[in-house]
Amino acid sequence: MKIMVVGGGGREHAIIRKLKENKSIEKIYALPGNGGIAADAECVAIGAKEIDKIVAFAKENKIDYAVVAPDDPLVLGAVDALTDAGVPCFGPAKNAAIIEGSKVFSKNLMKKYGIPTAKYEVFSDAKKAIAYLETAPIPTVIKADGLALGKGVIIALTREEAVAAVRSIMEDKQFGDSGNNIVIEEFLEGPEVSVLSFTDGKTVVPMISSMDHKRAGDNDTGLNTGGMGTIAPNPYYTDAIAAECMEKIFIPTVNAMNAEGRTFKGCLYFGLMLTKNGPKVIEYNCRFGDPETQVVLPLLTSDLLTVMMATTNGTLGETEVKFSDGAAACVIAASKGYPAKYESGFEITLPKQTDAEIFVAGAKLDGDKLLTAGGRVLGVTAVADTLENAIDKAYAAVKTVKFDNIYYRNDIGARALKAKEN
Repeated sequence: MKIMVVGGGGREHAIIRKLKENKSIEKIYALPGNGGIAADAECVAIGAKEIDKIVAFAKENKIDYAVVAPDDPLVLGAVDALTDAGVPCFGPAKNAAIIEGSKVFSKNLMKKYGIPTAKYEVFSDAKKAIAYLETAPIPTVIKADGLALGKGVIIALTREEAVAAVRSIMEDKQFGDSGNNIVIEEFLEGPEVSVLSFTDGKTVVPMISSMDHKRAGDNDTGLNTGGMGTIAPNPYYTDAIAAECMEKIFIPTVNAMNAEGRTFKGCLYFGLMLTKNGPKVIEYNCRFGDPETQVVLPLLTSDLLTVMMATTNGTLGETEVKFSDGAAACVIAASKGYPAKYESGFEITLPKQTDAEIFVAGAKLDGDKLLTAGGRVLGVTAVADTLENAIDKAYAAVKTVKFDNIYYRNDIGARALKAKEN
């Protein structure tokens, strides 16, 4: 089989590595891929949003199955275009990808179908939003409606911060047209959990739970990032909570999308907050999370391609999806200064032997040299029998990675270990 994976980050590298375990796959193309992915797939210089070129490439190269991984091409309709061209795909159609593409849509969906989430108001006028903030409970959360590279959410601790966030998103267009509409919602408290799930629109199969670390600095300080590391499973996510989420959130969401004529097939990501009043949805994503994928897929013991194709074919209910009993930890090695200003172009030296897997996110090839080419450069993932051992192995491995201006958090998994003690 010939497989095509659309995207070029650490998530895509993790997907490609797992797909490679299937011996029926003779060739994997990555569009556009990156300098590190080039060791595991043939990279093709077509951007993830260049839908027409992606379709043309798939037809010319007789691609048997395509995996559309990032949010942008999904929201733009890449799966629809490929399917129309006769190429079966993993990922939701455009009308289902709106669950991530519009926060206004997803909040209204939850309200309509009684899916637990934070109270909220929607605004398309900055003056009205600022007037509302004069009496709104503080802290509050301001969200740009559309896609914003995972950075369109601002937690405002004061009214001044809230007003500044509205002005930045709606008037200064910090996130472009994604900020034409905003959601102002109740600030929820409790442990956060990420649950990725496979679904064919009928059956929902949650993957191993995980815990992301969004802030740039140790002890959850600094700016929000796309994620500085993850661990799996998340100790806060007990069997009882999992059962409650399945009954009140996962199945109702899939049913709601069906009722709206927007059947969702692919990976549906649930960002959850475990509040004192039960689990609530913070956000939906229409694809694998990054860097959650880098800890979840290494724990998958079933064949990934078989599971993906079952979501496309509507046979997930008859397909085995199993995960190992171990734990995984991923430490992101980033460029110092990320997510603000940072320098790139430094040579990366990787260890010749390591107990960890290294997924490349932001790097390019210059001859035979691998150079930094992004904020998040690498994800170093280790799997072990216990979470503590996985964290130790991941940090031992990340210390053997060398490039100028390397930066990583030193406390990935610390909160989870503390939770396991209590």
